[in-house]
Amino acid sequence: MIRPSDRRLAVELIQEANRGGARLAQACQVLNLSVRTYERWVAGGEVKEDQRPYAERPVPKNKLSEAERKEVLEVVKKEEFADLPPSQIVPKLADQSIYIASESTMYRILRQEQMQQHRGQSKRPKTKLPESYLAIAPNQVWTWDITWLKGPVRGLYYRLYLIIDLFSRKIVGWEV
Repeated sequence: MIRPSDRRLAVELIQEANRGGARLAQACQVLNLSVRTYERWVAGGEVKEDQRPYAERPVPKNKLSEAERKEVLEVVKKEEFADLPPSQIVPKLADQSIYIASESTMYRILRQEQMQQHRGQSKRPKTKLPESYLAIAPNQVWTWDITWLKGPVRGLYYRLYLIIDLFSRKIVGWEV
């Protein structure tokens, strides 16, 4: 979607280039527009505003009714399903020959109701920042790496173990 001010500017630039002798198709191509888009924008003599936000969109035929939506929420809130994600709720219901909504629909409803946080029995995962080390001189902090090197025969590899000084980035020790 292009803002009305940007649309007017694009039309002005194309018209200026066209008056200067450039072909309309070439001027539109510079702005990555098709000639048909430009013609649609300037039909009627002035630059038209984008009508897509004002379009009436039909309700999908397979959209859940309010009663079906409440039923999904009731099932998800039951004690046996309270700690389970929809990826486990749907198969358990299927084992009982019950189908109320798809897994993705359940996830969507839970997100809309702000119930899709941590639903498992385990503790919520904690993000731990990796430790950082500061070396202000050589030989204070060493680090290591293992690299696989191709061997003389296909499928044969050697492992190169490196010990590197963090400050100078020089190799302190190695072994193949």
